[in-house]
Amino acid sequence: MAHKPDHVFGRDEEWEALTSFATGSQPEVALGVVSGRRRQGKTFLLKSLTEALGGFYFEATEGTDIELLRLFGMALARHTGSPVGYPFADWRDALVFFFSLPGDRPMPLVIDEFPYLMKANPAIPSILKQEIDLRGRTHRGSSNARVLICGSALSVMGRVLSGQAPLRGRARLELVVQPLSYRESAAFWGISDPRLAAMLHAIVGGTPAYRDEFVAGDRPASAGDFDAWVTRTVLNRRTSLFREGRYLLTEESDIRDPALYHSVLSAVADGNNTWGGIAGHIGYRSSDIAHPLNVLEDCGLLVKEKDAFRSGRTRYRIAEPLITFYQAIMRPEWADLSLGLAEEVWRRSSQRFISKVMGPHFETLCREYALRHGRAHFGEGGIGEVSAGTVADPAARSQIDVDIAVLGPAYPGEPRAIRSLGEAKWDKVMDLRHLTRLRRARDLLSAKGYDTEGTVLACYSGAGFTETLRAEARHDPSVLLVDLPTLYGAGSRDR
Repeated sequence: MAHKPDHVFGRDEEWEALTSFATGSQPEVALGVVSGRRRQGKTFLLKSLTEALGGFYFEATEGTDIELLRLFGMALARHTGSPVGYPFADWRDALVFFFSLPGDRPMPLVIDEFPYLMKANPAIPSILKQEIDLRGRTHRGSSNARVLICGSALSVMGRVLSGQAPLRGRARLELVVQPLSYRESAAFWGISDPRLAAMLHAIVGGTPAYRDEFVAGDRPASAGDFDAWVTRTVLNRRTSLFREGRYLLTEESDIRDPALYHSVLSAVADGNNTWGGIAGHIGYRSSDIAHPLNVLEDCGLLVKEKDAFRSGRTRYRIAEPLITFYQAIMRPEWADLSLGLAEEVWRRSSQRFISKVMGPHFETLCREYALRHGRAHFGEGGIGEVSAGTVADPAARSQIDVDIAVLGPAYPGEPRAIRSLGEAKWDKVMDLRHLTRLRRARDLLSAKGYDTEGTVLACYSGAGFTETLRAEARHDPSVLLVDLPTLYGAGSRDR
């Protein structure tokens, strides 16, 4: 197992998976697939891997088949020390030589941006599959190559191993490089103030590239510096981050009509998170938005989440916080931002930032907290899913929105256990009214047949709790209060 370089932050599990694959003792060729949204550090990881293990790395670009074949031959020549590039006749000829590189020891051979190769020559997956099979276990192995193909086009990479794809069933490693968790992101940016960390995460999320490449290492010095940081980086027309929210959409190859997709994302950012709500916001019939919604899901830009208590109802959420920020704050003000009026725009956008960006994002952070750290609060019975949910209250002719519903695993013939029901408020001090609403939801769900015997009622707040609510939490073991220090692992919980 190769030691992870000091310059690689976090990613311990990913590094272990990659090095275990790359140094495996199997005496035959092995294929691994690495994918993930752009800017998450996939290339950084794979280059570090090849440097640590003496492997080969090639990054494809957009180009013709002949040009890419020539570039591949030049890269192989540099790796082997040849003074001239290898003039391969075709990709089969190139792959035969490619698989001969490792010699008598396992070696990672990385092809990054694999979708570009597929676009230039759709037959490459079939050729790769055939060459892997010729050196596989059934042929007693004739190569120690550890081939890793990587790509950021999630829709394309998802098809590499699906259905009747040639490489289906050939991969020994399928690694998706996710954004850093919200706690990891705070550590990566060097932010110790949990309030500042949450606000920063609502804009840049857990994308590592935004810290250095896009803002040149500029980070808010304190919560008091946050507004100034936003205007000098995110809203500054001269920084790379300024247009990133637009480019993330246009970089996706499956998106043919950017205007329509921007409108769909704008609808979601504005709080229209149901199928009908999105269609009504953009002036389309519900049946006409199936394709853009599916494409945005496949690209990893939209996430569809089912309602915890209403079967058949789903909500959509934008996966990349920067896109939410762009759609909610920047896109409506693009003309003034292009004139350099960042401070003016931000002054009049502060309330919109809290309601359209920070509030919904805080709920997402709380659901992530419940999923990652909830076992310490909700018992050891296991967590089946964490999502938002809606509980109908017939007596009041209303419904109760549950921001964080933690359900136990679903077992046939047994009532579904509700581990926790939670409400999240970013900018409001929570009081007994919020707890009363959660108790009412618990009673209604119990009447519907859910197991609520051990349900924890959780209040998540970015602004704090009244003393009466804190006193109730101290006397009632079923009540949990989660503030920002607790959310970021720096405080103790009130029970």
